[in-house]
Amino acid sequence: MKTFILLVILIGLVAAMRDQSIAVKGKLVCGPKPASQVRVKLWEEDSGPDPDDLLEQGYTDGNGEFNLKGGTAELTDIDPVFKVYHACDDSKLKPGLRKIRFKLPKSYITSGKIPKKTFDIGTLNLETIFAEEEREILPK
Repeated sequence: MKTFILLVILIGLVAAMRDQSIAVKGKLVCGPKPASQVRVKLWEEDSGPDPDDLLEQGYTDGNGEFNLKGGTAELTDIDPVFKVYHACDDSKLKPGLRKIRFKLPKSYITSGKIPKKTFDIGTLNLETIFAEEEREILPK
């Protein structure tokens, strides 16, 4: 009987999951030049035991431009985060790449697997020292 009740609860949770998606685009520069081939990632961050979900990743193009989109199924609203890994204006004295993280507005989250809105983060100059900047070594 306990197994049956647990199974019914599990089925109810799975049924309550809903597809959500988001997109982000923009341009990265390093001083006056486009920041090309910079790694960018779109994440859905979770608190608690549920692991974070990588929605999409890529690199900026020759003009420093990027366009990422992705989605996942969650019980609650997703918490989308855009991350940039770069070496602009870096002294190379520390290992890894400079990593900056931006929380994206919840108003750009849409229902379904394909985003209906795109958040334009604008042009970011990576020479900027961001308040909560970190460093990360990425596998090749």
